[in-house]
Amino acid sequence: MSTSTFKQEHEIVIRNFQHGDMPALGELYNAIVAEGDPDSFWWIGDEHNWNNVYCAFEDGKMVAKGQVSIINTLPPGRPAHYKHSIYVNLKTLPQREYDYALLDKVYPYLYTTALELKATLPNDYGTHFCVGNDISDAANNQYFIQKGFHYLNSSFGMSRDLREPIPSFLLPESFQFSHWKMESSQEEQHYLDIEADIWPDAPLGTDKLAEYKNNPRWTAMVVREGDTIVGSLMAWQDGSGEDTDDGVIEDVFVREQWRNRGLAKYLLAQGLNYLKAHGLKTAHLEVLTTNKAALTLYESVGFFQTSEEVRHYIELK
Repeated sequence: MSTSTFKQEHEIVIRNFQHGDMPALGELYNAIVAEGDPDSFWWIGDEHNWNNVYCAFEDGKMVAKGQVSIINTLPPGRPAHYKHSIYVNLKTLPQREYDYALLDKVYPYLYTTALELKATLPNDYGTHFCVGNDISDAANNQYFIQKGFHYLNSSFGMSRDLREPIPSFLLPESFQFSHWKMESSQEEQHYLDIEADIWPDAPLGTDKLAEYKNNPRWTAMVVREGDTIVGSLMAWQDGSGEDTDDGVIEDVFVREQWRNRGLAKYLLAQGLNYLKAHGLKTAHLEVLTTNKAALTLYESVGFFQTSEEVRHYIELK
């Protein structure tokens, strides 16, 4: 389908999300879910985040919503070519997905907000302004390409049926396994320091860790050798309360010196059993399409590919 120009018969009002907009937001969300793409829609978050959320109204109906969020903040000491990342999510009613005139009304608010967020980040590095969409979302992907965004990377969404048998793996005798709640800021920082060495160009950061920990049934699982953390993963229930049967596995890593000893498979089995023990039916994770070793690892414990997300970026000046 080619890009179309839609006639605007009524005024479009753009403003930040407010308390009274919740019913209209629900209608927009349900319309997108009815098209089978709920993961493409960012939820608004807590009220303190609403300054980063802009809604477009036509005749009192929410026809589009966009928001921006800092995803990765680089700590000092990284190579100068690494970048902070701020992501944007901009969605319309399904029948308006090619209404680029509508998107163009919302986008400048989001870009300006991204610049304001960039000003809060350490100025040792530049900042990428990124968008991620399912590879099948041709309309949204093409819109951002037309705005000058370039290909960044792609990731597979993978799922695993927790009702299927979960393999058992032995932990070598020199290692110890435990859950870790990271109850102090010192513990959190210790974890983040290790994690940043695994992904130096995209470390998790304090805010994202807090977001993860806020999920229902969140836990971190670690393997130690003595007092040294050598591998970890996180697991939680997707959504809130009992609204979903889906679990999430995130931030799976084994430090380089301790790889190829079966620790990753052991951690994954523990994570799957944890989610299953809490009554969940499916586990989900994401992996870069270029990470062949991780793909093979996840497939070996029963995960299969279910989706592909493609990401594009520009550099914020």
